[in-house]
Amino acid sequence: MDKNLIKSRKSLFSSLWRNVRAESVIRAMERVPRERFVPPESRHMAYLDTPLSIGEGQTISQPYIVALMAAALGLRGRDRVLEVGTGSGYQAAILSLLVPQGRVVSVELIPVLAERARCLLREMGYGNVEVQEAGPTMGCPGRAPFDAIIVAAAAPRLPKSLLSQLAPGGRLVIPVGTLEQQNLVQVLRTDEGLSISMLGPCRFVPLIGWEAFPAPQ
Repeated sequence: MDKNLIKSRKSLFSSLWRNVRAESVIRAMERVPRERFVPPESRHMAYLDTPLSIGEGQTISQPYIVALMAAALGLRGRDRVLEVGTGSGYQAAILSLLVPQGRVVSVELIPVLAERARCLLREMGYGNVEVQEAGPTMGCPGRAPFDAIIVAAAAPRLPKSLLSQLAPGGRLVIPVGTLEQQNLVQVLRTDEGLSISMLGPCRFVPLIGWEAFPAPQ
């Protein structure tokens, strides 16, 4: 790693330690080389606290948002986790380290991204991550229920199909809003029903599907 990348990495994690109260999440992020998950031409920017293009109209999320979402999941070592929107595979790698005795199922709508992430995660040794191409139903109902579901794209409302895939006590973190502006939402499935909390404003690419936004023409 060159000196500039080392310097920006140090600055990023100094900021994350100050602003995200989730030691296990930050320690997991420190173990994942973000530069491996961005295109070669963007690697000098890998540790800036900003989203970066990964091609196909998709992005790798801002590290602060990745940390905030992972922290909101409250993961435990044996949890079964569903990630909707694999993208580069960066977030799946972090989730893998947070559930070392558990399983991460990650679904991706764009086949080329799914295959690229699958190969990279396998090469880097994240053996408890399974990447699938997204099917007609949002999420992965055939592998439900999940203890935690994280969605890396914005929906106009809470998708009922994902809520139905939550185990009792399960947590869902998803950006909800318009194409221009969203709020990060945390949903807890309790004995009394669903408990919903707002975690703050965010901006994501749109989630595509019959319960989300239509595919661009």
